[in-house]
Amino acid sequence: MGSDLETRSFLDELRSFDKAGFLDLGNPLLNHVAESFVKAAGIGAIKAVAKESFHLAFHGSKPATAKNNKKLPFPHLKGETNKRSLEAMVKRTGKESLEWGLAAGLYSGITYGLQEARGTHDWKNSAVAGALTGMTMALTCERGSHEHLLRSAVTGAAISTAANLITGML
Repeated sequence: MGSDLETRSFLDELRSFDKAGFLDLGNPLLNHVAESFVKAAGIGAIKAVAKESFHLAFHGSKPATAKNNKKLPFPHLKGETNKRSLEAMVKRTGKESLEWGLAAGLYSGITYGLQEARGTHDWKNSAVAGALTGMTMALTCERGSHEHLLRSAVTGAAISTAANLITGML
């Protein structure tokens, strides 16, 4: 008899992660946080590599000017494939992965904790988790004003609540 693995598609493999999980740390909260971190960090890495590759391909051949340097995340990338450009891409990929992973892990942990404490998973858990995650991520930014903190909290709460409500409708 042939193995089931030969007939499964890549999407089936990804869907099986949601059912069984791929990390077992001995605690459901740690499992949720770690799995969310790993999944989101991978997405962040893909985003960063795609963004930097696009930048190298389409904007790299133009000479960098003082005006252009302020708009680009790594102004010293000039379409060259050298050690410096590779280091910049790796640095950006690591930073993006860490940011995305931390946000997802934090959100997942708060949501799971609230679900266990309240005994239900609803839009209120998502709103609180989104607000706390938004505020925490705002604290990592260089702009530390209270307006930015509040705006990030409201945005996080709105996005996570909308995602929860839309998921409930599907």
